[in-house]
Amino acid sequence: KKAVILIDGLLIDSEVISHRLYDELLHRYGKSVTVAEYARDYSGKTGVANMTNVIARYNLPITVEEGLTWEVAREKELLQDVQLKPGAAAAVLAENRGRGRGAGNLQRAGARRRGADRLGVVQYFDDMVFGTEIERGKPWPDIFLKAAEKAHAAPADCLVLEQRGRHPAAHAAGIDVLCVPDMKMPAESYQQMTAAMLKSLDDVKGWLTAE
Repeated sequence: KKAVILIDGLLIDSEVISHRLYDELLHRYGKSVTVAEYARDYSGKTGVANMTNVIARYNLPITVEEGLTWEVAREKELLQDVQLKPGAAAAVLAENRGRGRGAGNLQRAGARRRGADRLGVVQYFDDMVFGTEIERGKPWPDIFLKAAEKAHAAPADCLVLEQRGRHPAAHAAGIDVLCVPDMKMPAESYQQMTAAMLKSLDDVKGWLTAE
């Protein structure tokens, strides 16, 4: 493969942070969202779509803009203490160096870029793709096609490493997927779209070496 595309949640616990953000927001109005509910209804979707749905579902007395402003500010605080997942640096980042261009999907260009800078992972990427650069999120393949475009590689020459089960989007883009599930185990139909389902990040290095 000429290019490796990594999703930010593969390297840090972004799903845990995202759930905490929505739960904290809802607690301000005497409501809450469980991890299972977040994984089922919000995981992998854009921030705008999720905030719109949360406000509508729980009848919150705020606008989407107000909710997003609070969310970005609070996320910036939470990212101050975030760490790489176990095995991320050795198993994924180091192996990705020198394999052509890579791209990271950090949806909030400000807070998550600063988090990536603090963790020292930006050096491993030739480029990054942010959610603000595309019009359509999951299940559309736009984020992956944009990453391939920036890598100057055909989709068939790319490989996606991810954890959410975005396989339909990558599959629609014509890109092979390695999946390391965390919060949400993809459905069987999604698992069949992957090149491999791995148990942990430690397995990624061996798969890439063999590949």
